[in-house]
Amino acid sequence: MPVTREALPSAGPVAGVAAWRYVQAAVAVLLLGTVWWAAFLAGWVDSEAFAYVFVPVGGVLATASVHHMLLGGGLDPVARRFWRGLRGAMALITIGYAWLALDMLTHADEAHTRTMPVLAAVSVGIGFLAALWAVARVPVMPTGGVEWWRMLLDRTIGFLGCAAVLWYAGLAPMLSAREPWSRQAMVLVGLAFVAAVGAATKVSYVAGGPVDRTAIRLIAASGGVTAGIVAVLAVRFGLIAAVPAQAVVMPLTPVLATLGVAAQWRANLGLRRDSARSGKWLPYLAVVAVDLPLVAMAFGAPLEWPGRVVVIAAVLVTALVTARQYLTFQDNTRLLADMRDQEERLRYEVSHDALSGLANRALFRGRIATALTSPDPAWVLLVDLDDFKAVNDLLGHGVGDRLLVSVAQLLQAEVGTAGLPVRVGGDEFAVLLTGPGADPEDLAARILAALDQPISEHRLLVQASIGIAAVRPGATVDAVLRDADVAMYTAKQRGKAGFVRYVDGMGEPVLAHMQLGGELRRALDGGELRVLYQPILRLDDRRLVGVEALVRWHHPTRGVISPAEFIPAAERTGLIVPLGRFVLRETCRQAAKWLAEFGPDAPQRAAANVSARQLHDPDFVADVTAALADSGLPCERLVLEVTESAVLRGQQVSRTLYDLDRMGIRLALDDFGTGESSLSLLRAFPAAIVKLDKSFVDGVEIDDGQPAAVNARQAVARAVVQLAHTLGLDTVAEGIESAEQAAVLRELGYTVGQGYHLARPMTAESVSALLARQQSLTAADR
Repeated sequence: MPVTREALPSAGPVAGVAAWRYVQAAVAVLLLGTVWWAAFLAGWVDSEAFAYVFVPVGGVLATASVHHMLLGGGLDPVARRFWRGLRGAMALITIGYAWLALDMLTHADEAHTRTMPVLAAVSVGIGFLAALWAVARVPVMPTGGVEWWRMLLDRTIGFLGCAAVLWYAGLAPMLSAREPWSRQAMVLVGLAFVAAVGAATKVSYVAGGPVDRTAIRLIAASGGVTAGIVAVLAVRFGLIAAVPAQAVVMPLTPVLATLGVAAQWRANLGLRRDSARSGKWLPYLAVVAVDLPLVAMAFGAPLEWPGRVVVIAAVLVTALVTARQYLTFQDNTRLLADMRDQEERLRYEVSHDALSGLANRALFRGRIATALTSPDPAWVLLVDLDDFKAVNDLLGHGVGDRLLVSVAQLLQAEVGTAGLPVRVGGDEFAVLLTGPGADPEDLAARILAALDQPISEHRLLVQASIGIAAVRPGATVDAVLRDADVAMYTAKQRGKAGFVRYVDGMGEPVLAHMQLGGELRRALDGGELRVLYQPILRLDDRRLVGVEALVRWHHPTRGVISPAEFIPAAERTGLIVPLGRFVLRETCRQAAKWLAEFGPDAPQRAAANVSARQLHDPDFVADVTAALADSGLPCERLVLEVTESAVLRGQQVSRTLYDLDRMGIRLALDDFGTGESSLSLLRAFPAAIVKLDKSFVDGVEIDDGQPAAVNARQAVARAVVQLAHTLGLDTVAEGIESAEQAAVLRELGYTVGQGYHLARPMTAESVSALLARQQSLTAADR
């Protein structure tokens, strides 16, 4: 991350000026050395010992520039470690050449033939090794596995290729020159070459980190460029080249080093964005480099021992390149395999359901399209789980998901290889059955039989409705799916847990039922719905004590439509919520009107039925509150009737019911005795009223002279009233259709009932007339 100017108050413009002043000073030393050498050539100075002064002076400047940058702060710890190591390396090199300069000045008469002191050479050599170590510690781009080995091979190839060229064109000719330089000089030139090649190889893989790439390049050039020029001079001119080498060529090293410091300073301030490159061209350039000496030998250069070293290097480079290509081939093979696996996974995920692992709708439609072009018979079975929502509501979606997985496994087991099981979505599955011997009705029967047993780890029972449609040539995919959907819907209308095969014309009543849902919205907005009230009477004197609101639809063309026909459509479309809101508000309004008109003789309770969908609506409590507030009806005069199945619908329903109970609204458990958990509900559910279901009223009056049979027919009715009285609950007997039934129920302990024998559903006006008669009779009795 580049360091901003604000983060470096001491390393801002002042530090930049200082860095460039060191560069200018190093350039000045180089120019002075050049001027001195020109004077030496002109004979104005005769002692060549002074030529050795310029290198240590420049080294002092380069070392000082690094030191100044380290004092300025703002460097990343990695960059600080690198430049600290480089400062030590520069100091050792400067000490070594200062030692050489001092030795030459004190032995000026022997300067032409005197060699570098061993200890001075050791100091310089250690400095070169320290510089190489500092470069080696600079982090490269993160790699691992095969990529790490490939990068190692690339760097080795690059090192050998560049080293072979420098050996052939630089160091080897120095060793075989007519006037060979001292061993110290040879070693130092060789170390400079190694440092330069190592740095050049390294910088190719530095991923633009805290150490500036340009700075490392300049440091590498400071050793490699000068060493190469010195080698050329040594081979061409012999020992006399030592004077221009020391005065002109080698002072280039401090100039390049100080330029490297300036480059690092600019990178720290974010003045130059360093682009990270991967060094992918390095091995290829190295191959070209190592081939140049071979080309030279091919055109007549003598094959002596330096050339043999190049040949050996070329063989090694070729072997390493082969190994690298093999790794690349292996890696590419693995990548291609991974890509193929990924493509297979993607194709699978696109065409299969993530939860169940079955084929999804997209694959299903494609297979149906293929089957439509085939002469072989095929069928589509649409499998919809009955009442699956109750599983999610009561047991949670996690249990529901595991149940869906179990159903998917059951379908796979039953279908086998004869067809394609599919999860269409939600709790809806399908099967595409193909083959001349396949029997769709037999498969449907086997699926239903398998579902008769508990499945999943929770041992749940689930039922399904199945629609069967033939895949006829010339049809469309949508037509086949529509036929299967119509057949499935018909199976549900016939009582669920069964299968129906589509026949022509079957879709017309289903379509009419679906259209009914669309017309219901218009009915809500157009005032086609009417609320009737079925009186709830005392069984002893037939006095009206309450009413139950019932909705009727006066269709403009079809006449009165039964609730049994349009309530399911309202449930399916979600219109049950606004429909229930309408009935609730109308009931509260009318009950408040009766209370204002008849006072204490008004109905004590006005009941409205509430569906499970309404109880799930988070705004339902607010709707009830608003209906009571707008009408002015007291809370205790409103009764909300809820079925057992609606009560068993989860935490949201339970919270809603308890909120209503705390408001003072009485709750009635409707159709009591028909569910699976009636007795437990009386303790868990805040009920105030229990309504005995009509199924337990039918036949309660029959007396065939067999006391045991009579007691059996009356057992549930008797148990319910006794239990309700024990718990302090009111009771209402529903569906009373004869005087005999009313008499028996009175004997069993029921005081209130409703049914066609007592009073049929009537308009609000008829209820008002009934209340008026009761009021007049009460006044006459007084």
